[in-house]
This record gives sequence, C-alpha cells and structure tokens, in this order.
Amino acid sequence: IPEVLTLRTKISAMADPSSFASPACCLTRHLHLRCRADFGARALRGTAALTVRAEREALRCLVLDTRDVQVFKVTVNGQDAQFAFGEKHSFKGTPLEITFPNELRRGQEAIVEISFESSPQSSALQWFTPEQTSGKKHPFLFSQCQAIHCRAIFPCQDTPAVKLTYYAEISVPKELVALMSANRDGEAPDPEDSTHKIYRFSQNVPVPCYLFALVVGALESRKIGPRTLVWAEKELVDKSAYEFSEAEAMLKTAEDLAGPYVWGQYDLLVLPPSFPYGGMENPCLTFVTPTLLAGDRSLSNVIAHEISHSWTGNLVTNKTWEHFWLNEGHTVYLERRIGGRLFGEQFRHFQALGGWRELQNTINTLGDKNPVTNLIINLDEVDPDVAYSSVPYEKGFALLFYLEQLLGGPDVFIGFLKAYVQKFAYKSIVTEDWKKFLYSYFKDKVDILDKVDWNAWFHAPGMPPVKPTDLGSFSSADLKEMSSHQLIEFLALLLLEAPLPLSHVKRMQEVYDFNAINNSEIRFRWLRLCIRSKWEAAIPLALKMATDQGRMKFTRPLFRDLYSFDKSRDLAVKTFLEHRASMHPVTSMLVGKDLKQDQ
Repeated sequence: IPEVLTLRTKISAMADPSSFASPACCLTRHLHLRCRADFGARALRGTAALTVRAEREALRCLVLDTRDVQVFKVTVNGQDAQFAFGEKHSFKGTPLEITFPNELRRGQEAIVEISFESSPQSSALQWFTPEQTSGKKHPFLFSQCQAIHCRAIFPCQDTPAVKLTYYAEISVPKELVALMSANRDGEAPDPEDSTHKIYRFSQNVPVPCYLFALVVGALESRKIGPRTLVWAEKELVDKSAYEFSEAEAMLKTAEDLAGPYVWGQYDLLVLPPSFPYGGMENPCLTFVTPTLLAGDRSLSNVIAHEISHSWTGNLVTNKTWEHFWLNEGHTVYLERRIGGRLFGEQFRHFQALGGWRELQNTINTLGDKNPVTNLIINLDEVDPDVAYSSVPYEKGFALLFYLEQLLGGPDVFIGFLKAYVQKFAYKSIVTEDWKKFLYSYFKDKVDILDKVDWNAWFHAPGMPPVKPTDLGSFSSADLKEMSSHQLIEFLALLLLEAPLPLSHVKRMQEVYDFNAINNSEIRFRWLRLCIRSKWEAAIPLALKMATDQGRMKFTRPLFRDLYSFDKSRDLAVKTFLEHRASMHPVTSMLVGKDLKQDQ
C-alpha cells in the first residue's frame, strides 16, 4: 500500500491545479471541430471530435474541463456514451465525466464526439454589436483562451501539459471572414444555410488548448511579407500594414537566434480596442491590441515578443501555469535579443533596464512578501488570471540575463537557448527539466551554476536576489533628443518616485505638451503621473483612456489610480459600471475587484 500512495502523491504533484483533466490516464491527440457562430444567440454550437489515447490499461472514463458549456450528446467511436457533470468550481468550471461504452487498452485510440453549445457569457469569447466595431456595419467575435478559458468554448483537456493537432470547419455569416490559430484551408458555401459560408483550418503542429483561437468579423488583409498578412477592419488595415512592416525582419532574426520557424504562415490580426492584452501569440495568427498603432513603429517590441513565442511558449511549453516564467521569461529574453540585433546592443540594455523598473513597479504594487511575486507560484485554488503580472516576464528575464553574464555573454548563452528549444520542442516541461538541461549544457561550468541562489530566484517573493550588471548607465538628456522608448523610461522613472507636486506636472504639460502624444505607452504613464499628483484636469483624459481600449496593462492601473484619488473615486466606479457590459469578461472581473465592485 505505501507504494501505491507514493505513486498517487507523485501523480498529483505533477498534476495541473488549474484543470480537472488527468492526462496521465488519457491524452487528447487531435481535435476535429465543426461549429457555427450564431451572433443572434451569442453562441458557438457544433461538435468537437476528440481523438484520445488511453495511457493505462482498462480505461473506462475520461474527465474533461468545461465552463458554462451545454453538452447535448456524446458518442465514443460512434456509440452513444453516458456523461455527467461534476460539481461547479468558482473559476475552474465544471468537470465533465464521460463513460466509455467499452474499456480501452493502453495505447488504444478512440474518437469522442461531443455536441456542445457555448454560453453567451463564455469567459473565452467577446461578442460585439456592429456599433462597437470601427466599421459600425457588422458584428464581430474574438476568443482569448489563455490561460484556462478554452473550456468555456468546448469541453477539452484544458491544461498546457496536453498538446493536440486540430482541423476546424467554422460556419459564419457569408459577409464576414473567419480566422483561426492555424493555416487557412479554403472556404465554401454552407450547404445547410445559404446566408453562411464555411471556412476550413488546419493546425498540424500539436498545440495546447490555450492556443486555440477564433475571430470572426468584417476583416481585410494586406500582404506585408512573404509569409505575413496583416488583418484588420478596413478602417485600420493600412495603418496596421505600415506599423508592423518590420515583422519579416524580426522573423528572420528570430530564426537565426532560435532555429527554423515551423508554423508556416505568420499573420497578424489587429483586434477591437477592448482586447485585454498587448498581444496573444496564437500560432500562425498573432492577435494584437490597436494601442500598438503609434504611427512610428515604436511599439513593435510587442511584435518581436509574440514572434519569439513561436519558439518559447508555443514549441516549448510550460506544463502548468505555475511554471509560466518558462514561457514568458525566455520570450522576453528572445524579444530583447531580436531588438539588440535590429537596433543595437545598447537598445537591448535599455530595454532590460526598463524591464527591471517594470518589475520594481509590479512588486511595489503587489507587495514584496506576496507569494505571487515568486518566480514559481503555487496555483492551488488560485485563478491564474488573478495571479497574472509582469513577474514571470521580468523576473524570468532577469534570471536569464544574469545567467548570460555569468556564463560567458550573449553569444554563449544563445547557444544554450537554441539547444533548449531543440531539446524540448513539441513538449511541455517544468522548471526542473529546464534546470537539468542548463546543467548538462554547461557541464564545464557547474561550479559557477552552483553559486546561483536557485531557491531565492525560484521560491522567494519580491525582487530577485541579484541585479544583473550594466543596468546603471542611464542618464536623461533633454526631452527633445529622446526617442519614444526613452520618454517611456523617463516617465516610468518618475512614477517610481513620490508623486510630483501639482505645479511640476502642470509645468511639464506647458513645456512638453504630453497631452498631445498618442503613443499609448507614453500617454498611459503620463496620465498616471497626473492622477497621482492629483491634477483634476487629467481625470476625464485618464477615464477616456481606461475605457477607449481594454488592454489590462493600461486599463487596470488607470482605474486603480483613479480609485485612489478621492476626487475621482466615485466617477471611476460610475464609469466602470457604465462600461462594464462592453468590457472583456476577464478585464471586467479584475477591474471590478480593483474597484471593490465584485458582484
């Protein structure tokens, strides 16, 4: 009996605290999705056929993740199968248990086909009325599945430990275009509905469920490179094509640094302003916020970041969200290496400096004893969306930058990164796998590696135990000489200090006219500075920025600062409640918490 117990403990220790699925028993290998987008009912309905493989003998059942999804019927290899929902969990959703008509032998595959319909309240989907789009004529739909929202579209093993290929057929109103995180595989009229057409997609590289993505809207495209189209509503497509024209140069640089790009197409999609993130690395089709459209390509580092995910994150994936730094730390490292190649090594060091400040800011906000500031976090009964912050990005990057300096510089360390990607491509891993490989790659430098305080880096809250060198060489020249990046950094430095006297920010506006700057990163920091200095004239501007777009990086801190200022608190709450219905569900949940308006 002790044998059995230790095995069980081992399995649960490896299990994903954010999922009900048991990939140790049964693995999804492929998905064939057929569904239609019903804008009237705000629902996706259809069938998800999962090809699953038994990982142990005499397998009788399969547990899938769901959240607010209806299930009408389940068949296994064409035979009706019994299914039942378990108990609902506040953020994980509801487990769906399917009983196989016949048990499966180890290694045997079966096709489990589920008839489903998503809820209008699905946390993965945002449906827009025509009025909420740029064109004002057609409705729009997009999905955001990271971290654990794919289960709110269709039942699945919603854990990054499981990777599957997929084929999809999506029926949409024929005046609209559907796109997915996959290669396009043609379109045809819908034989069952003459007002619809069916778009087909194929993803032949195995991906975790969080990288499943769908968008439906009146989209147009422009070709900006040999493997890149940029997609947006007509009103934004030319502006977007200009803004992201560096994509192919970045792709080539990334391939040189990390190895061949295996995904075929690399398209970009500009979403409506409520999209809650800067970008989302959906394979073959990066989703980006329109707040990147600065007009001068100055925010293209987000594109470099999403491109980098094609290796770190999408090819080598964190096995659970507790090891999210493996995705994001490596991706920020690669993003900055691309920047260094394209814009010079000084630019890379400058970005590293900005990242360290960002980390200081985040830890000031969260508190330096807060366990979510650990590099490896514990997600038992913690919603990954609530734990999300810049820590895995910037503390993860700081560790890699520190190791680069310790182990012989950028050229030596990129050799490790390329070998790491090659070693773990198409797999999902935990930090221990990464560390073992680091030790084996640098086996001649074990004495150096042993001096690293691994426990503090991985398991201590607050700032890292060591600051990488070379981050002290920053001096601010006069503003006129500064690039956008330097302006962002200048304002970020001021935000770290005690609030400026009101007279100072007013004088800054007179001299520099920050209000006229449309670059979203500059505007965001400038407005935060004004609100913190209690400048009432900035309240409407800050509220407008917080609601004109929905990127959480901007919207949450702006609302938090407005809430902290007694003169704008009530208006902030009132404005949030007015806009709540049109906000992305994750954004509205988190801003609601910030403003103490949890329902």
